[in-house]
Amino acid sequence: MQQHRCCVIIPTYNNEKTLAKVLNSVLEYTSNIIVVNDGATDSTPEILETFPQIEKVHFKKNEGKGKALKVGFKTALDRGYEFAITIDSDGQHFAEDIAIFLDTLETEQTKNVLYIGARNMSQSDVPGKSSFGNKFSNFWFWFETGTWLTDTQCGYRLYPLKEIQKLKLYTPKFEFEIEVIVKASWHGTLVKNVPVKILYDDKDRVSHFRTVPDFTRISILNTWFVLVTVFYIKPRNFFRKLKKKGVKKFLLEDVMGSNDPPSKKAFSIALGVFVGLSPFWGLHTVLVLFLAVLFKLNKPIAFAFSNVSLPPFIPFVVLASLKIGSWILGESFTFSLDAIHQNFDFLTHLKAYIIGSLLFATGSALILGGIGYLTLTYWGKRKIAVNNG
Repeated sequence: MQQHRCCVIIPTYNNEKTLAKVLNSVLEYTSNIIVVNDGATDSTPEILETFPQIEKVHFKKNEGKGKALKVGFKTALDRGYEFAITIDSDGQHFAEDIAIFLDTLETEQTKNVLYIGARNMSQSDVPGKSSFGNKFSNFWFWFETGTWLTDTQCGYRLYPLKEIQKLKLYTPKFEFEIEVIVKASWHGTLVKNVPVKILYDDKDRVSHFRTVPDFTRISILNTWFVLVTVFYIKPRNFFRKLKKKGVKKFLLEDVMGSNDPPSKKAFSIALGVFVGLSPFWGLHTVLVLFLAVLFKLNKPIAFAFSNVSLPPFIPFVVLASLKIGSWILGESFTFSLDAIHQNFDFLTHLKAYIIGSLLFATGSALILGGIGYLTLTYWGKRKIAVNNG
């Protein structure tokens, strides 16, 4: 604890039956403890007075777990701590697991890491709603960050305080624990699970999680994060990687260099081209990522080729779609690029455009997907021949 400048933060609200037991168990391992009394109305203040060796922060009224953690983080930074382990005061965590967090941190290559305790959610005393909520949260965290965790809701965690300080965190209640790990991951912090034990059947345990309102708040937050992921984070990460590596290196390492077979890469190319040329403007990124996940295709390849309709190419895509659609419908065609740019009555030709764009997207996807398959197969055989030679 001293070597890593680490403390334990315990947010508490009306847990008078378990608070002293939790504090005594933690004191067996460290006295670097900050308790944030979140406006408790029971005997919590009196219990805390019997522990003069720990630091206390008292709220006049209940503000929420998120607010308590933020104040705890700030207090820890002010005291010179660099890491904080958070433990719930309801008695479900075991203080002996503090060693697991520190031992893992000791061997970690980076110190910009956030650990989340991974509970055994299959044990018999785990409530069904907790197991479902955890699976729900795990899925959305994976979608938003690309990192799959087995537990994203456990309050037993280790935080890198200086990195958390850089984040703009807004939520005040239980949803804060989702906000902080998603934003930390977006900003480059490694988020990992470490195994911890859990106790659910303690008769003195009191949970203040309100199923309907708190689950609703978490769902709203995840909805917002999905939108940010699709329209900002994914494109940002893609173009950052593309800029950093350059087009040639990106294609060789990220597209051609992945371990996926040529057929999977070719289908990913075809999907990206089809979506990029489809008439669903404004939804291309959402569609390509959703379909790539649904069909288990290569997401970077699909996303890269969906950008075939970048703004400079849009007039040409629209013109080709109108020409094809008008030809299929047997309509006379007098469009030009100048006509599209200047006061073009799009609604009049909407049917031709939709039909044409779908056919244009399908044909282009088949052609480019086929070329991609042949090229990738050829390169694969050539690479094998070079290695064997």
